[in-house]
Amino acid sequence: MIRIDFRRPLGKFLDLPLRIKFILSSLVIILFGGLISLFFGTRLEHQTIFGLAQAKVRHDLASAWMVYNEKLNDIRDIVFLNAGRDSLQTALLSGDRETLLRILDRVRRDFNLDILTLTDDQGRVVLRARNPSIFGDDQTGDPLIARALDGATVTATQLVPRAELLKEGEDLAARAYLQFIPTPMAVPRPEDHEEDGMMLKAAASIIDRRGQVLGALYGGILLNRNFEIVDRVKEIVFKEEKYKDKEIGTVTIFQNDLRISTNVVDEEGKRAVGTRVSKEVYDAVLKQGRPWVGRAFVVSHWYITAYEPIRDLGGRIIGMLYVGMLEKPYIDLRNRVMLTFTGIAGLCVIVLLIILFFTTSSITNPLRRMVLATKKIAQGDLNHRVDIDVHDEVGQLAQSFNVMTENLKSANENLVQWAKTLEKRVEERTRELRQMQTHLIQSEKLASLGKMAAGVAHEINNPLTSILLNTHLMLEKIDKKQAFYENLSLIAEETARCTQIVKGLLEFARQNPPQKAFVQINELIERTSQLLENQASFQNIKIIKELDPALPPIRLDKNKIQQVFWNLMLNACDAMPKGGQLVISSQLSEDHRFIEVRFIDSGVGIPKENLPKLFDPFFTTKTSGTGLGLAVTYGIIEQHEGKIDVQSEVGVGTVFTLSFPLEDQTEHQKPGGTHE
Repeated sequence: MIRIDFRRPLGKFLDLPLRIKFILSSLVIILFGGLISLFFGTRLEHQTIFGLAQAKVRHDLASAWMVYNEKLNDIRDIVFLNAGRDSLQTALLSGDRETLLRILDRVRRDFNLDILTLTDDQGRVVLRARNPSIFGDDQTGDPLIARALDGATVTATQLVPRAELLKEGEDLAARAYLQFIPTPMAVPRPEDHEEDGMMLKAAASIIDRRGQVLGALYGGILLNRNFEIVDRVKEIVFKEEKYKDKEIGTVTIFQNDLRISTNVVDEEGKRAVGTRVSKEVYDAVLKQGRPWVGRAFVVSHWYITAYEPIRDLGGRIIGMLYVGMLEKPYIDLRNRVMLTFTGIAGLCVIVLLIILFFTTSSITNPLRRMVLATKKIAQGDLNHRVDIDVHDEVGQLAQSFNVMTENLKSANENLVQWAKTLEKRVEERTRELRQMQTHLIQSEKLASLGKMAAGVAHEINNPLTSILLNTHLMLEKIDKKQAFYENLSLIAEETARCTQIVKGLLEFARQNPPQKAFVQINELIERTSQLLENQASFQNIKIIKELDPALPPIRLDKNKIQQVFWNLMLNACDAMPKGGQLVISSQLSEDHRFIEVRFIDSGVGIPKENLPKLFDPFFTTKTSGTGLGLAVTYGIIEQHEGKIDVQSEVGVGTVFTLSFPLEDQTEHQKPGGTHE
């Protein structure tokens, strides 16, 4: 059996000079702490930056849907308004094909429609504005035409067979025909081309004044090789922004898994029409019908992407809408942040080593002189003295050594006693120095973490500003009566609140004072719960509010306190992954000096060993958490001279109790009665 004797390297280390041992031991501690901080800092920074990027691409996809649906609505309005024209109805009743052709062809050209076709009340084609020579065929098999003949106006995305495209014109059939371009990781398909087309289509009934359906008018735009929508989305969302001569944003419309309209370019700089999506996205979106958000290799570059299915009138998935952002800017941002963090950490190590060098020198140099003195005394020179000009512990030790030398001749026992005293005092001072050194290292580590938090908050503020700016631009361009105007307003408001949270993260490092004003705390609770209870993560959570309506106003920074409530409700949600109950109560304390707000969840609870560390910066038990939420919460409560208490039992739930001190409103009022 081979045995390794670890005492030999340990003995060699102990035999090294005191200064080297001090420096080596401290260097090991510093490097170990730095590596741990770098590891967790990298993970935290990566999750934060890419989490924000994925949130942005989701918002961009919502904007793309707005443009897409706006185009559908435009086609519907064109068809509906022209179906009600008296001249069209008169020409249809009289069978005047020349007048019908003149009217419909002008409408088709004026509004850039690919098709505009008229049928009679039996669904037989009366006139095709694009190809008037072909008519008389039955269109009742088209669900849009069938519903239009029943008196409805309908619009949808629809797959159009090649045979129908040929009736409208050979040029449309040629546009729809796409030869597959070999694409890595795509799902194998037996065919090598696509000949059907995908069309935005609308149909409206033609009704006379007596309410009789005379026929149907339908029109549409073929999406194959039509780049109007994707380029419009790119212009609105990404504003032609580039990064190192590469377009940051791309948009694509898929027919099944085939790119039919895109501004993604291949390595030759051409639009990548004819390429196909990866199997992973195909399975998630086209087969399972769910959105897909993640990192993906698109044609020639890595993108942060979002896909959602496109459905026809019957709800069948016939394609996808895609928005992607170039990943390279976020990778470079992450690398810059980590390089800065590493540089700061390296500088701190150098500074600590310099301080350690001079500190150990102040200890070892006097000790070295004392060693030389002991050698002389051992050689019989009992008159030798140690001259040290300092008055610290080492200087006191030198004085004691000199006294010991003087008394050595007369009292050997006193010499032994002094030696014991000296050894004890050296051990005590050495222990104190080590404690001071450990405290210094911990302080430097916390300072580095604070700088990292401030740096990350500064970097993510720019994407938030971009989101807020784009949302306000969209609000200015749409009518307030639109159904989604309120949703956009909420996005703008919540993005602004996110900006305030980022500002709060900076304040975590800077400790900015709160901006207090008198507010009703119940209103803050109601507002925060309304913002969260409609989110998907709160669908299985029952929120019960037990709020005392007689509570007086209290001086708070409402943005910071809303951030506290937000953090505690999200923590409660995370503690109840399978659903549960969250009780929020407000009341006066028993001594009427505080307003108490409690958040009581029925979640998994917190282990006792984690309770003392709960408010430490960057402490978290969640894989996706930052560990700053409760630390920021604790800091905000202390700034308000309040208290926060936690009681928890594993498997039962957790209770967070916030106490805010009451103040006399009259002390903060101006003569006119308004609050300061």
